Amino acid sequence: MRMRWLWTFPLAVAATILWLSAQSHYPMGVQLPPPMDKFAHAAVFGALAWALDLALQYNRPGLPMYRRHLWVFLAVSLYGATDEWHQLFVPGRACEFGDWVADSLGGGLGILVGSVHVLFTRWLGALSWWRGKIHRFDSAKDLILVADPHWGSELIGLEETTARFPKADWLFLGDVFDVWVGLPGMETEAQHRFLTWVDARRAAGSWVGLWLGNREYFLDRHTPHFDLLGEGIGGRLEGESLTWEHGDLINTRDRQYRLWNLISRSGLLWLPFRLMPSRTARKVSAWMERKLRTTNASYKLAFPREAFNTAAAAHPGTTFLTGHFHTHEVEGNGIALPWAHEGRFMVWRNGKVEGL
Repeated sequence: MRMRWLWTFPLAVAATILWLSAQSHYPMGVQLPPPMDKFAHAAVFGALAWALDLALQYNRPGLPMYRRHLWVFLAVSLYGATDEWHQLFVPGRACEFGDWVADSLGGGLGILVGSVHVLFTRWLGALSWWRGKIHRFDSAKDLILVADPHWGSELIGLEETTARFPKADWLFLGDVFDVWVGLPGMETEAQHRFLTWVDARRAAGSWVGLWLGNREYFLDRHTPHFDLLGEGIGGRLEGESLTWEHGDLINTRDRQYRLWNLISRSGLLWLPFRLMPSRTARKVSAWMERKLRTTNASYKLAFPREAFNTAAAAHPGTTFLTGHFHTHEVEGNGIALPWAHEGRFMVWRNGKVEGL
């Protein structure tokens, strides 16, 4: 019942706002003088954007945040435009360009306000999405776990492990490459080789999943390559006591990173990347990689034990996995996997995580 309320309430709000807007006046016939009328427009369309964004979160869990926000902003902005255009056909009324600007700005503000909580809390559904199969074909098979290999031009350890365990399933827990931006013209030859390897494993009958880390951006177009592709929190396998996330969102005190994570996975970054020439985009990607290596060092050096325990405790009865921290830690039901840079992979076997 609670989940039903969470998505029907925003739809009811959205429907009410649309109806009021269609009347070409504010409730009870109130007429507001400038500039209060512009603030009212912004508030109404901000509430509409918030409601639509929340409704999409619960009804389209496979829609990444940047796509969801772009669709919401476009829908609200276009509705604001049509709301002004139809005034041309109402006697005594004129089309107000300023009202449309206020509508659009309000829509953007509504999206922003609806996302602020991800900077401070573990309520991270707004950042999270997944597509594919959350169950394996054969849960008795070995599931090889690869966290943070940070590959460059060489896929260290991959072919050797494949040869040793040709029938195993695979789960990659993020930061597969130093930086992986999934836009045309920005991907490297090594990333294409990795996708070819994934296709070959799946053709051989293996299940392959990828949960994105803080160095992967806009990879949802590669969904057909994987059995499971996801991001944020909430990784799990049905019928197995295994849950996971990458780990970059564990530490709620690292607000500088939370802000960067929100911006870097938004339509604000996707749109210019999509429009800029490939050569320029690759240079920006290289700059991002250098910055990621050197920023917020104090949070990266210390393992957030208390925050990790809290996150693991939210998944009782399961083994909770993360990567990200580049250190092998075991806390209660939580396991931080070691850095796989030199081919140090782990395996989920018989309900336990072991070294491979």
